[in-house]
Amino acid sequence: MSDITITLVYAPKAREVTAQTLSLPAGSTVLQGLQASHVLQSFPEIDLDDEDAYSVGVWSRKAPPSQVLRHLDRIEIYRALTVDPKVARRERFQSQGTHRAGLFSKRRPGAKPGY
Repeated sequence: MSDITITLVYAPKAREVTAQTLSLPAGSTVLQGLQASHVLQSFPEIDLDDEDAYSVGVWSRKAPPSQVLRHLDRIEIYRALTVDPKVARRERFQSQGTHRAGLFSKRRPGAKPGY
């Protein structure tokens, strides 16, 4: 069997990304990739048993630890969201006001309100 090359990516904080390139035997699983990377030891806060806090995916799709990896796969460790994106957008829009953001920020001279 030949080796496969994968990339493991984890962002412990916003705007901080840790990436590792690993060479694993063909037929390796996501869990074996995590163990080979030592990322679980480097970041003890990662608890993959707590699915509400952390989960794992391959190329932006949630994956079980038993999923077999292919050559050039990208394993991603996802942390829980601290803020609901819908709530954050709503609060941002309210703070900016309706005149400076959204569809109605730029109107043609003489146009009806809202168009």
